Amino acid sequence: MDQILVVDDNLANLKNIQLQLSDSYHYQVVLAKSGAQALQICIQRIPDLILLDVDMPEMDGFETLSRIKDNSLLNRIPVIFLTANHDMATEIRALESGVVDFITKPVEKSILHHRLQLHLNLARYQQHLEETVKELEDSIVLSFSEMIESRDKNTGDHVQRTRIYVTLLGRELIAQGRFAGGLNERELSLITRAALLHDIGKIGISDTILLKPGRLDDVEFGVMKTHTTIGAEILETMYKRTPTQHYLKYAKQIAEGHHEKYDGSGYPYGIKGEAIPLCSRIMAVADVYDAVVADRIYRKAMTPQEAYNLIVEGKGTHFDPAVIDAFIAVRGELEAVARRSSARAGAAAPS
Repeated sequence: MDQILVVDDNLANLKNIQLQLSDSYHYQVVLAKSGAQALQICIQRIPDLILLDVDMPEMDGFETLSRIKDNSLLNRIPVIFLTANHDMATEIRALESGVVDFITKPVEKSILHHRLQLHLNLARYQQHLEETVKELEDSIVLSFSEMIESRDKNTGDHVQRTRIYVTLLGRELIAQGRFAGGLNERELSLITRAALLHDIGKIGISDTILLKPGRLDDVEFGVMKTHTTIGAEILETMYKRTPTQHYLKYAKQIAEGHHEKYDGSGYPYGIKGEAIPLCSRIMAVADVYDAVVADRIYRKAMTPQEAYNLIVEGKGTHFDPAVIDAFIAVRGELEAVARRSSARAGAAAPS
């Protein structure tokens, strides 16, 4: 059942529209007497469409619309203006502000229903199209990252596991209310996709160094460090060419910053604390955790307890304390992912 939020300072208008929608059509109707109240309702549950009066005291329709459009969780809700003064200047301003349609008051029942159905169907189609495109893009990104990873036999399925770890850590940070101004489900979905490309810079590292079975010497390690800046340059170029692909912004930050440390002792720039992008701070924990819980050609995996101890000991030095708090909370889920991956690798190994 579609939820329609109706916003009007006139109680009679609200009741009239509620009656028209609830009487014959299967909508869930929610009423708000002000723009401020409407925004509070949207935060609690995102409606499928908003009918918004233009002329309201304190916060008029245009200011309410502006606040909706500024909120990344709400800005895709279709908004239809309700107005008794349908002049051309108002219509132009409204369309430029992002409304999808106008309905003139007093509202006629049949027109209201057909306009709602039109825009609800358009919104559903747009969402379906975006999800289809996202699936295609995810498949391309994953294939590309796996192609790069295939050069390094030490790291089987590393990008897949780290993406899952980033997702688990990010969701826990959201649940804890950490970084409320900079992390939500939509941002996390972009970060999760971007995580697949964190080692894209390894495409520029020679096989002699990348495939060396033992420890790298200082010179070799210096070359290996450049995979961060190489990756950042590649992804910055990609983002400039396709600026609508917002995940590439995070991908650049992650590629460049996932080896920075919270105390400033990391590379490539030695930045510290919150100067390191949040997505990179999350990726740092996921990347190191996967490195120590998975077998490598040159060493065996740590036990779950050893890996846990190592990560937690890095709180405030290597890692952001807030991300470590999330790591502690989702420890069981992280370990389950690692166990499943290890079991699949064992089953696939030649006898």
